[in-house]
Amino acid sequence: MSLPVVAIVGRPNVGKSTLFNRIAGGLVAIVENQPGVTRDRLYRNSEWLGRKFTLIDTGGIEFREDSTSISAQMRRQAEIAIEEADVIILVVDGRMRPTIDDELIAQTLRRSGKPVVLAANKIENFDKIDSQLYEYYSLGVGEPIPVSAVHGMNTGDLLDMVLAYFPTVDEEEYDPDIIKIAVVGRPNVGKSSLVNILLGRERVIVSNVPGTTRDAIDTPFVHDDKHYVLIDTAGMRRKGRIEELTEQYSVIRSLRAVDRSDVVLLLLDAPEDVTEQDKKIAGYVHEAGKGVILTINKWDLIEKDDKTMKKFDRQIREELGFMQYAPTIYISALTGQRVNKIIELVDFVAEQNSTRLSTSTLNTMLREWVHINPPPTDKGRRLKILYITQAGVKPPTFVLFVNDPELLHFSYRRYLENQIREHFGFEGSPIRMVIRQRDEERIH
Repeated sequence: MSLPVVAIVGRPNVGKSTLFNRIAGGLVAIVENQPGVTRDRLYRNSEWLGRKFTLIDTGGIEFREDSTSISAQMRRQAEIAIEEADVIILVVDGRMRPTIDDELIAQTLRRSGKPVVLAANKIENFDKIDSQLYEYYSLGVGEPIPVSAVHGMNTGDLLDMVLAYFPTVDEEEYDPDIIKIAVVGRPNVGKSSLVNILLGRERVIVSNVPGTTRDAIDTPFVHDDKHYVLIDTAGMRRKGRIEELTEQYSVIRSLRAVDRSDVVLLLLDAPEDVTEQDKKIAGYVHEAGKGVILTINKWDLIEKDDKTMKKFDRQIREELGFMQYAPTIYISALTGQRVNKIIELVDFVAEQNSTRLSTSTLNTMLREWVHINPPPTDKGRRLKILYITQAGVKPPTFVLFVNDPELLHFSYRRYLENQIREHFGFEGSPIRMVIRQRDEERIH
């Protein structure tokens, strides 16, 4: 199931990025005390009271006629986020009276028909709320909730209101044995062409104009008597105008498709370098714990020799350093080159992402790994790795019990992950490692 999307919007310098960081739990957005710092949308999965959701931070919306082209682009990106969101948090400066921009933004939100939660930010004294705060009722988007994003005050009540608007949780749409494949990537990398050739028929509109993709569409299909669902972000053209800024727009479609998938085909454009947009989507796939195949399309357009593929592989690994585990396949959706190998690779990655190892096997290997490369000491104290067990799949998740988690350096943690991969595979799948403290006496 795709996660609910919550968009944070408002005029510049009201504290949107600070609130985003507070909810997301980390300094993700750049925060400076000047308008217009956040020019792009940022995406982060978050959770409140057991409900997960995707949080979007947007640039400030301004309606001045003399606003710069950057301001206009920021406004357009915010409008796209509003269009895709399930719930919108409108942030205002609770120390001030409503401005013209606040009123125009609220007007835009009312027209959208989306549920809106009004956050009156920068409130420092909750025992004495200024009467001007109540002037925000005039915006017509509900009760203003006083918050202090800097100090985290009252953000819980704000999120309670947001959760109240979330769609109810539906049951799983498909049989769990059916592999769900998401086709994601930047506009115009060939998603529509790949979907058509995989399904063997012209199901989606194919165009060399970015932006013909609008809706994610699910298509069940059978290959060699096995059942699959293709979750396609290259959907039918929606009636009406096609939105511009499709590189920004495509991300939300991709996030929703990724959430519902088992294996992701991340399409990259062979004639072009890996872009920031590619990295954003790849990062989301990694964090979501999905199986992934780096699918390099338009390979027929590349002049090649016997070293070309290795060179491309090396460049991609450098750009997507966090995704070294992902297999690559070089295809042409136009000519069909190697497309027949994709489903075979999907089956393999789905199996790797679902692999479960016995505790006895893991601990036998762990003793060998520790013997070959003992943990280093830190100020005379040595890390003791006591026990390991696999706690889950999709993604494979391991719990490591140690005497002191602070002694487990990142480099040794990476060594253990590399050993797990070397001996057990998990190709195409991220690995999660949870560290727990445990007394040595409790293990024996």
